[in-house]
Amino acid sequence: MSNTPQLAPVASEHIELKARNVSFEWENTPLHWIPGDPFTGHTINVLHLLLPAGERWFVHVYKQVLPYITDDRLREDVIGFIGQEAMHSAAHDDVLPHLKKLGLDPTPYTAQVDWLFEKLLGDRTLPPGRARRWWLMERVATIAAIEHYTAFLGNWILNAETLDRRGADPMMLDLLRWHGAEEVEHRSVAFELFMHVDGGYRRRVRTWATAFAALAFLWQRGARFFMANDPTLAEGKASLGQFYRAGRTGMLPSTPAMLKSIPRYLSRAYHPSKEGSTAQAVAYLAASPGANGGR
Repeated sequence: MSNTPQLAPVASEHIELKARNVSFEWENTPLHWIPGDPFTGHTINVLHLLLPAGERWFVHVYKQVLPYITDDRLREDVIGFIGQEAMHSAAHDDVLPHLKKLGLDPTPYTAQVDWLFEKLLGDRTLPPGRARRWWLMERVATIAAIEHYTAFLGNWILNAETLDRRGADPMMLDLLRWHGAEEVEHRSVAFELFMHVDGGYRRRVRTWATAFAALAFLWQRGARFFMANDPTLAEGKASLGQFYRAGRTGMLPSTPAMLKSIPRYLSRAYHPSKEGSTAQAVAYLAASPGANGGR
């Protein structure tokens, strides 16, 4: 059980979580789906590389932790979370064949990501008892840290009006905003699960550091992979300077905003319900073409 004080969640924010049957068609989405800005598009495209394997890993870990949950409402939330994450994985996975058709084969990178989640962060041959529970709690805490950033990104994409003004592909934006809205919708589940089954502050800090470093490394590596292998670019490169400048214009999350999110998560009073707006997320999900049969 939790041994760390935290802010109380916003009670009115709690809603029933459910997986939505979504439909996206990629035939008309160009490789550079943000006109004239391959760097920003490819930086966001890294999601399609990371999320299928990552969210399959979330589901695998959470199925193992279900027996440790003694709160009925939290159990239902976790089951709803599992359903949503499985759908996210499938939806992003469906983009990869389209990228390959356009001449950008993501397989070399996705193979590395699969290895990370299946081998490095996968199940280990440990004796039953304390050692096996320790490894499970480490992964539960790591997911909570990652979900802090997926909620941050979800809140950003829901409000990234600059992408609309730059003519970004509506289908891709709808995929990203549907996913982002569900990340905001279920943003409290991973943290509340961690607090329920463990809640140790040192573990929270340690796994945050691991998750943050891994995400930063994988994201910059993925952006560089896409830019270097884009068949339409003679010398495609990605740099932190490009990322910073894109953040200043609103095309990507700003570096200051990302840095400010760190002390919020590390605060002993942290609770994810203070991040983003459930009302905004639910409103988008009600209007999303992809989340409503493509209408």
